[in-house]
Amino acid sequence: MSTPDPLDEAALRGLTPGVLAVLVRRGADFAAAEDAVQDALLEAVRTWPATPPRDPKGWLITVAWRRFLDATRADTARRRREDLVEEEPPPGPAPTTDDTLQLYFLCAHPALTPSSAVALTLRAVGGLSTRQIARAYLVPEATMAQRISRAKRTVCDTRLDTPGDVATVLRTLYLVFNEGYSGDIDLAAEAIRLTRQLSATFDHPEVAGLLALMLLHHARRAARTTPDGVLVPLAEQDRGRWDTTLIAEGIKILQAALARDRLGEYQAQAAIAALHADALTAEETDWGQIVEWYDELVALTNSPVVRLNRAVAVGEADGPRAGLAALASVDDSLPRHTAVAAHLHERAGDLPTAARLYAEAAEKAPTLAERNHLTLQAARLNSTINPAINPDR
Repeated sequence: MSTPDPLDEAALRGLTPGVLAVLVRRGADFAAAEDAVQDALLEAVRTWPATPPRDPKGWLITVAWRRFLDATRADTARRRREDLVEEEPPPGPAPTTDDTLQLYFLCAHPALTPSSAVALTLRAVGGLSTRQIARAYLVPEATMAQRISRAKRTVCDTRLDTPGDVATVLRTLYLVFNEGYSGDIDLAAEAIRLTRQLSATFDHPEVAGLLALMLLHHARRAARTTPDGVLVPLAEQDRGRWDTTLIAEGIKILQAALARDRLGEYQAQAAIAALHADALTAEETDWGQIVEWYDELVALTNSPVVRLNRAVAVGEADGPRAGLAALASVDDSLPRHTAVAAHLHERAGDLPTAARLYAEAAEKAPTLAERNHLTLQAARLNSTINPAINPDR
């Protein structure tokens, strides 16, 4: 095994789940094993630049196991574990058995809240420090430490060989991806890295579908906002700024997944993203196919959010009146419902109603960027309706 660049923190974190899984498999409880692995990672950062090991994973396993032994022997309340750890396995190559998949299942255990599952996945599978995770989620480090500690206690008695739910794992990774970028950690990139890692471990079309979806969405990232942070709608984005390499990779992965004829929600979402990516201009978007894929998604999930997005697609494919008819059956308390209604009314030519709805949507917007965008849309329409309020006209 080649030694990673000692300064490549992502490569170092990539070894974390395999090392942690080995310790748990040997009999360490999850919380103690995770602490020991974090200690080993810190030691690696300190020593590898000067003396990089020939077998990085084996080195981490050896050091983490010793840290676990030291902690166990020092804790008189845990001496009952001594039978499990009496003899230290000799240093040597890392074991070929890979329990990484089970570790993903453990960190996304159904007993955990979504926020706790995300935090534990980033810590145990992603190898991020508590401070890094706290900064990414803009919460105090102590708050994040408590969240992770509670999550560890929840799963501490769960056996590593317990069958897991891949859908829960994928939802957890998608939650990480949707956080995007904040603080000093790019969570979207981190989610892609972890999903790649999962895909290499677990041959499942929905894992591939989620990876394709992430790549296709991430490819548009540079075009989503202006330099000063203003949101740019999909139809107005500079498609020359889309990452064609990521798009090509995402489409290739998606095509291989769809060929297995085991359709799932992430594959369907990725297919919609691929249709957007295929269009050289917004006008060339194949909205008819997109509606068909939303119909598949509705059948798979019956999600109100999917129905909301489908109404937008219907409005593009069959006209705004058809979109408004589709929207009428969607719960109007959903986030973005008012913004979608505003968009469809504007396309239908009802500018006063659209302006009023844009203003209402702005008041409900969950982020400052969305609020500013919707406020600007309302102001734009109001200036068209009543040019007198715009002195530049």
